[in-house]
Amino acid sequence: MSQPLSPQTMALVKATAPALQQHGVAITTLMYQRLFVDPSMKALFDMAEQESGTQPQRLAAAILAFAQNVDRLDALKGALERISRRHIATHIRSEHYPAVADALLPAIRDVLGDAASDEVLAAWGEAYWFLADILIAREQELYRESELA
Repeated sequence: MSQPLSPQTMALVKATAPALQQHGVAITTLMYQRLFVDPSMKALFDMAEQESGTQPQRLAAAILAFAQNVDRLDALKGALERISRRHIATHIRSEHYPAVADALLPAIRDVLGDAASDEVLAAWGEAYWFLADILIAREQELYRESELA
């Protein structure tokens, strides 16, 4: 498990919530475009949900919820469990998380422009990996449980 997020990181992430509310779908749409350059990553996703905009909207809502609740993750417990179970169903593994980070952080910079300062992106990078560690740990538990069943 990663270290807890610093108060400064949490404040920076929380401060981006209004921009994420306004531009979240643009960020996630661009992120998926970057991610899908790799056919093996693209194969993990339901393309009908991509084309309909459902998945970019769902991810944008999840990122916004994380930004709004970064200082009280208990509020996200149910959502994190649903995400973990969805990842298991779609065969997402820990090795996929770096590719998502490499697509998401530049998409934030591209869409938010100057508002995505180096300091903001560093905070989001730290927050992404903090959240990824939580999801990866739960997903590993779920994979182990499914192997035992």
